[in-house]
Amino acid sequence: MSLTIAILAPGLLGGSVARAARTHGVANRITLWARRPEVRLKLQGQPWCDAVADTPEAAVRGAQLVVVAAPVDRIVPLVRQIAPHLEPGAIVTDVGSVKGEIARLGHAALGERAHFIGSHPMAGSEKTGWEHSTAELFVRRTCFVTPLADSHEPAVVAVARFWHDLGGEPVTVTPDQHDEIVAHISHLPQVLASSLCAFLARKDPAWRNHAGGGLRDTTRIAGSDPQLWRVILEQNRDELLRALRQYQDELQGLHAALANRDWPEVAARLERGKSYRDQFRP
Repeated sequence: MSLTIAILAPGLLGGSVARAARTHGVANRITLWARRPEVRLKLQGQPWCDAVADTPEAAVRGAQLVVVAAPVDRIVPLVRQIAPHLEPGAIVTDVGSVKGEIARLGHAALGERAHFIGSHPMAGSEKTGWEHSTAELFVRRTCFVTPLADSHEPAVVAVARFWHDLGGEPVTVTPDQHDEIVAHISHLPQVLASSLCAFLARKDPAWRNHAGGGLRDTTRIAGSDPQLWRVILEQNRDELLRALRQYQDELQGLHAALANRDWPEVAARLERGKSYRDQFRP
C-alpha cells in the first residue's frame, strides 16, 4: 500500500508515523502541518517528509489518509476544521489515547464525505516532540483500531493495514472497550507513578539521591508531560475512576494482610503479581 498522507501536529507519535511510512515504503508523499511557525520551519527539509503546509486545510488537500496526531482535546476541532477540504472518500484517523468521544464526534464531523476511523498505537515514551520520533516506534506494538458499528468496513481494513505496514500489530475493538482497557494498562500506571513521586516529594529531598533501579523503573513515566496527561485523564475520567476504585481495594487487601501479619496472604499477592509480570511479551 502506497498512499498520499497528511500528518497534522506531528510530535513524537506523528513524527514517528511519518518516519515509519517513509522507511517502510507505505507513503509516496507525506505532507506535515504543525501549529507553531517555528516548528514548521524546522520540519522543512526533513528527509521523511515531502512538504510542510502552512494550514491544516492545505495539508489535507489530495491526501488519501490523514493522521491527526494532536493532543486528545484538539483532535475533534481539527477534524471539523479539515472536513470540508478532504478528498471524497478520504480516511481520517488519529493517535489519541482516549477513543469514545473522539470516535463518535469525528465520525459525525465527516458525514458522508470521508471516513473517520479512530486509532491508538500503544507506543511512545515520557519524551515528547518530533525530535524524539523514530521509524521503529510501532514495531511489535499493539495498535488499537476503534471503529463504530456503522463505520465503513473498507476504511477500517485500510487503517488496520496501515498500522500493520508500519510494523505494528493492529487490534480492533469498540471505542468504549478501548477506553476501559487503557484505563487499566496505561492511564492507571501513569497515575500510580506520578502519585508515588508526588508522595515522595513530601519526604526528605535527600532520599531521592539514594534511589536504586526499582524506584527509577517504577516511576519512569512520571517524567511525562503533566498537561498532556491532565487532558487524557479528564477525557477518560469515568473509566479511570473505576480502575482506581478496584486498585484501592487491592491495596487495602495488602494493607490488611500486613497489619494482621498474614504472611501467606502477603506472599500470595506478591506471587500473583510476579506471575502476571512474567507473562508480559518480550
